Amino acid sequence: MNAPVRIEAGDLALLWQLAARAREAESEQTLGFTIVNETLSLIPYRQAAWWRAPSHAPGAVAAVSGLPQSDPGAPYVQWLGEMFRALVKQAALDTSGAGTDDGAGAGASSNAARAPGATASSAAGNGVGAAAPSTRPYALTFAHLPAAVAADWSTWWPMHALWVPLVDRSGRSFGGVVFVRDNAWTHTEEVMLAELAQVWAHALGAFAPRATWTARARLLLRPGKVRRRALAALALLCVAPVPLTVLAPAEVTAKDPFVVRAPLDGVIDRLYTQPNQRVTPGTPLFALDSTTLASRNAVANKNFDTAQEEYRQTAQLAVTDDKNRLDMALRKGKLDESQVELDYTARELARVRVTAARGGVAVFADTNDWTGKAVSVGEKVMLLADPANVELTAYLPVADNIDVKPGATLTLYPKSSPLSAYDARIDTIAYRAEPTPDGVLAYRVKATFAGAGARPVLGVMGTAHIHGRWVPLAYYVLRRPLTTVRQWLGW
Repeated sequence: MNAPVRIEAGDLALLWQLAARAREAESEQTLGFTIVNETLSLIPYRQAAWWRAPSHAPGAVAAVSGLPQSDPGAPYVQWLGEMFRALVKQAALDTSGAGTDDGAGAGASSNAARAPGATASSAAGNGVGAAAPSTRPYALTFAHLPAAVAADWSTWWPMHALWVPLVDRSGRSFGGVVFVRDNAWTHTEEVMLAELAQVWAHALGAFAPRATWTARARLLLRPGKVRRRALAALALLCVAPVPLTVLAPAEVTAKDPFVVRAPLDGVIDRLYTQPNQRVTPGTPLFALDSTTLASRNAVANKNFDTAQEEYRQTAQLAVTDDKNRLDMALRKGKLDESQVELDYTARELARVRVTAARGGVAVFADTNDWTGKAVSVGEKVMLLADPANVELTAYLPVADNIDVKPGATLTLYPKSSPLSAYDARIDTIAYRAEPTPDGVLAYRVKATFAGAGARPVLGVMGTAHIHGRWVPLAYYVLRRPLTTVRQWLGW
């Protein structure tokens, strides 16, 4: 094959045209038709057939000359399939015996390397080292076939057959094409068919599915030095220490805020402040409805005036009448009772209007949420927070709990500022999980921002990246799957 070859200009033009036709094919079927039929314009032959045998699938007769489509039920196509399968089987058997030291074993190895389908993958499947598949055309003879298949050779084929393997430059096998005719094949024809075979294999590679990650993994883990290195690298990677981390929703909350509560049972009449409004001590915050208390105070005032007048009259009559002296003590007690009632209603009425006990920012959702709402004594209405004194509150889901301890670090990534990050140190972790507003059962984690730099604004929300202990990478990857499996299996 390495001897100089002279090719006529007309044959070179036909060779170029066939290569162009192969590159222009829109499908494997079109390309197969071109291979087995249009090659006749360059090299004379009686019949041709394409055996499609990719490395990952069983082979089949994909195209036959003179037919628009291969019919698997046709007797000729069935014989071709038996013939090619016999050659592939013979190649596997010969390759398995290639390890012997005698001359027969060496010859079998040579035939196996040249037989159709004797690819690296087929040999590897038999547990032996494999060589690259042959890319040179060679003549097929009766010796390549079992007697049962070779008996029908003369029925379907003339004497001389040429096998042209289709193997791309990466070593992928696409089977091969067999050409048969009455006269022997010349060296020049073999060279031209070998050139066309490279073009056809390259074109078929464009239609082949892309290698999946599993196929690449199998290729990487083939027996040999590469597999040992890959397994060693994988083992080292599995024990590589990595920090056990978890993500949790978080928000910036006030630290040590002043809770403003409802002083009485009643209905909130109006709010004097707006959310996030800065207030000073004494600033009115909200007021309860005073209608009922004002009525009670008016009644108590009227009762006090009446009791006072009755006591005055009884005291005047007691000067001249001993009987009225006993009645005066009763009137005095009633006067004192009405005085207490009047003072109580006056104090309650004075507490209707709530003012700020200290300065800060009013923290609550919306004025409309509270206006007209009935509250009970001690119910929280709002917070007064210092904007400069904030902390981070994270909600660690139960499923993601990594046994975080106080003193561990975390990083806040605000949603409103994707380029900013704030480090914090965990102070406390709730011992009991509670439902969040989103309905997720989570542990509340409190953390203080580290350093004296800029702090996030009160109310900022984001994601907390909580850092745990160092663990092997294998544990980090398999922690959640193992937890799920244990919950299902109960072990």
